[in-house]
Amino acid sequence: MGLGAAALACMAALSLSGCDRASTPSFKGIDITGADYARELSLTDPDGKRRSLAEFKGRVVVVFFGFTQCPDVCPTTMVELAAVKKQLGADGDRVQGLFVTVDPERDTPELLKAYVDNFDAGFVALRGSPEETLAAAKHFKVFFAKVPGKTDGSYTIDHTAGSYVFDPQGRVRLFTRHGTGPDALVHDLRLLLDGK
Repeated sequence: MGLGAAALACMAALSLSGCDRASTPSFKGIDITGADYARELSLTDPDGKRRSLAEFKGRVVVVFFGFTQCPDVCPTTMVELAAVKKQLGADGDRVQGLFVTVDPERDTPELLKAYVDNFDAGFVALRGSPEETLAAAKHFKVFFAKVPGKTDGSYTIDHTAGSYVFDPQGRVRLFTRHGTGPDALVHDLRLLLDGK
């Protein structure tokens, strides 16, 4: 009798722990919920208006640090994010893409606006002074560094190739690596849009 009761208690505990696991969302990206970084962002848009993460509450926000002359990672990321919005259908209107330049020296407001509009008219480009850019990148744990080009004065920029995803409450939730593909991001954004 004691053994039977113990077995029942064990089975009940296992079934409860299974329920707990089922209620935890299974993201494809890296779950960084509760991180003490990537919490704030305040830079200017191409119109010179200061923008912050707080104004996008109610939407899932995807933040990507890059530069307009990036040959591969940046345009690929932006194309994928635009495709994700389309795959989400009407829910895509609740997704906000933010492109933060790590090259304020060359990325003028006009160039940034044209760049993001090329992918999705709803995306917002953000730019700061070199000091603001460095501070924002540091807060997001984003690496970037100039790499000299083949001619005098030319350069490219090595940078972290991933995006940060914020839930509709404005909390940082995920880091998604470049190359994961749009399907994984669609999956994760659906979970966040559903309040997971």
